[in-house]
Amino acid sequence: MPAPRTAFLDLSALAPAKTRPALIDADLARFTAIAEAIDAQLTTLTAQRRDALSDTARTGRAAADRDQEVRRINSRIRILRDVGPQICLGRMDRTGREPVYIGRIGLSDDADRRLLVDWRTPAARPFFAATVADPMGLAGRRRFRWRDGRVIDYWDEALIPDAGTDPATMDAESAFIASLAASRSPRMPDVLATIRADQDAAVRAEARRPLIVEGGPGTGKTVVALHRAAYLLHADPTLNNRGGGVLLIGPHPGYLAYTADVLPDLGEDGARTATLADLLPQGPDARPEPDTRVAALKLDARMAGAVEPAVALYEEPPTDTLTVDTPWGEVAVTATVWAEAFGSVGPGTSHNEARDRIWHDLIDILVDHAQSLDAPEDRLRRALYGDEELREAFSRAWPILNPEELVADLWEVPAYLRRCAPWLTPDEAALLRRGPAHPWTTADLPLLDAATRRLGDRRAGAAARRRQAVLAEQRSYMDDVVTHILDADDDPDSSLAMLRGADLRQVLLDTDALDDGTTDPLAGPFAHIIVDEAQELADAQWQMLIRRCPSLSFTIVGDRAQARDGFPESWEERLGRLGFHDMSRVTLSVNYRTPSEVMEAAEPVIHAALPDAAVPTSVRSSGLPVRHGRIAHLDRIVAEWLDENPEGIAAVIGAPGFDGGPRVRALSPADVKGLEFDLVVIVDPEHFGDGITGAVDRYVAMTRTTSQLVILR
Repeated sequence: MPAPRTAFLDLSALAPAKTRPALIDADLARFTAIAEAIDAQLTTLTAQRRDALSDTARTGRAAADRDQEVRRINSRIRILRDVGPQICLGRMDRTGREPVYIGRIGLSDDADRRLLVDWRTPAARPFFAATVADPMGLAGRRRFRWRDGRVIDYWDEALIPDAGTDPATMDAESAFIASLAASRSPRMPDVLATIRADQDAAVRAEARRPLIVEGGPGTGKTVVALHRAAYLLHADPTLNNRGGGVLLIGPHPGYLAYTADVLPDLGEDGARTATLADLLPQGPDARPEPDTRVAALKLDARMAGAVEPAVALYEEPPTDTLTVDTPWGEVAVTATVWAEAFGSVGPGTSHNEARDRIWHDLIDILVDHAQSLDAPEDRLRRALYGDEELREAFSRAWPILNPEELVADLWEVPAYLRRCAPWLTPDEAALLRRGPAHPWTTADLPLLDAATRRLGDRRAGAAARRRQAVLAEQRSYMDDVVTHILDADDDPDSSLAMLRGADLRQVLLDTDALDDGTTDPLAGPFAHIIVDEAQELADAQWQMLIRRCPSLSFTIVGDRAQARDGFPESWEERLGRLGFHDMSRVTLSVNYRTPSEVMEAAEPVIHAALPDAAVPTSVRSSGLPVRHGRIAHLDRIVAEWLDENPEGIAAVIGAPGFDGGPRVRALSPADVKGLEFDLVVIVDPEHFGDGITGAVDRYVAMTRTTSQLVILR
């Protein structure tokens, strides 16, 4: 029995002309089939998950594969259960052929009839990219607007003449504009069905070379960043977790909270999201650098060059000879021996991880040089390993280093900093001086990151020893099992003789079971990194990301006019000096978020500081002029808006600590990037500062609203 029309239509919201059976019943039948297929898939997936979770016998790679399968099933269950028929975005109409319905994920019924085509597939591209100038084989296109599992509106676009589209549904632009004005919530609204052709081109651009996506406020840069992450993970198998994965960098924690639901609702939860501060354990507690001059020095790309000479001081071989007494005679550890051992590791090997290798090589060299002692090699080796004086001398010559202590020494010991960073002037070096109790700042993070990479894991030696012990135990056990099998096999032509091969036994070792779970998931290397609000990154911060993606497969999303510290160069100039080349670019020029009344007020604010700033063109008007008032009226203005608007989110910018209730957020100008609100109240904007930083903060704050802006002085 067909589902009632009210199961999928909100008849009170739709215009009566749009509820006629001839216009919508085919879609309702498809929604019914989608709901039935979802129920069937949920039953199947739940059983598959139960079976996978009950399979506890797997170890190593097999266990990892099982866990990966459980994550995939959970992701699929989540979107099917949470989104339901709302998974359907719209349909593509083709002359004389069945319409094709587009979904957040692909979906088929039990008869293998394709109900939905995944939005990320090439077959779905015309739904987003087709225009009247280039219909891409479509006669028309229908988009659905959902709320709480029901269609509250839909609109059609005719892409060729005589497409047969009913005039009652031909309100594409007005319906689209209405959707932009919908009330906001604490989470980013769903915009997949309304992605425009210019945004879609950026989402689907190939990932082999760096892509720059530039656009002013409200042009959909964040939309592109998030949807590109989901698209790339689906479209490019080399970017999955086994291939390195995708990392999306946002500007602040509020951005990550605001966008948290987007990727799962797009059918993709394989991307990692983080801020720059999340990349290091010191990051969450790091404070802003109070002195802009100090910040500029620390964020200079050259500062990472101080790490190598700083570490090299701890890698210099001793020049004095050490004599080790053994039961068979003296063994001399000469300067030549020290140098040979210290030179045994190749360039690029991290300091702490090289330590065990050098120690073992030192013992090997000494054993080789002591052949004249006529000592049993194994006993001589044990004697050298156990010599306390030799161990202490080695530990002094090649100590385990801590990145925090290394960087702290640079800031606290002037002679050390002068030696490692000779390009600094005496005045600059004095500016960087700090005491031992000084907390870490955000400007310290790039140097801490460089030191962490150069030093490596302090636990590497112990981990390697544990690994070798486990492998030795596995080999011993396998040898016993193989010996038992071969002893019981009396067939001279048996294929079991292969088990005698050392190579086969090595393959059978369960090396994946040795993972102790301590690997940093944000250490990389990643196959692709997407950076939103990228105009804010200094060169040293870019270096942090390049270390995590040496292939330079990046999507760089930003607006130079919104850079708080200014951005006088081109993207190509700034990124080129960091090693990027062969970059492509997409420019977004239409402001879908900010009403024209607000942009008319915001444009002169940014042009006063940056006359050449590219300000996007707004496509809609809210009908609400920018209001001005007094700071003393802040409480009343917010309270009146809350009473008049039962839905929506407000932001008060420039009044720290303001408490307007759960639908009002008090934020600083730096913490609103990437966010949007129905009401924005700016308190005392002149106190945001002078010059470019102050102008950018005022411009960014003004352009966060989707409806109304109030400025209080």
